[in-house]
Amino acid sequence: MSKDTSLKPDDFPVEVDDQKLKTQKGKPVATAETEELADQLAERLNEHAYQEEHDRWSA
Repeated sequence: MSKDTSLKPDDFPVEVDDQKLKTQKGKPVATAETEELADQLAERLNEHAYQEEHDRWSA
């Protein structure tokens, strides 16, 4: 039995705590090598999720 670890729409926005990325509910998502990289990853993930949500509503 495999565990589904993919991010869901209600996991966003992804937040940063030092080098750790977490869902808005505090569930750990990933750990980056630096805090700067964690910030960049969270920003990209959040932008992508926003764009997907926007595309869903505009279709």
